[in-house]
Amino acid sequence: MVTVVELLSLLLVSVLWGCTNPFLKRGTEGIENVTKTSKVAQLLAELRFLFLNIKYLVPFLLNQSGSVVYYYTLSTTELSFAVPVANSLTLLCTLLTGKFLGEEIGGKPVVGMFLTMAGITLCIISSIDDIDRDTGNQNLTQPVY
Repeated sequence: MVTVVELLSLLLVSVLWGCTNPFLKRGTEGIENVTKTSKVAQLLAELRFLFLNIKYLVPFLLNQSGSVVYYYTLSTTELSFAVPVANSLTLLCTLLTGKFLGEEIGGKPVVGMFLTMAGITLCIISSIDDIDRDTGNQNLTQPVY
């Protein structure tokens, strides 16, 4: 059974991952202008560019904090529930944040957003334990192994 805390944790993960993606994209603008002669020098110059760039560093740290929450949530939530919910909500958060920031979104994302939300709703409904409608008690039958 999924608790409210687990559901809120997955929502927090999705917001931290999804809302930072467009900002990470913006933070990397200009990295293509970093050029060095060797591959090692190029790598170090690009890392220096990224980690001294506050427009990249803040979203990166927020994104990584989402990963910490995600791994903690995985330890308490069913894997078959957590992965699809977190990833699909991340996609929606990325789409909405990008649209809010003025990014051009191709196609008609409303249908996809509706289908994604319908799928998440089905995942949530299927993870809730059956309730005995006659008595109002939870069905506490456990499978025998």
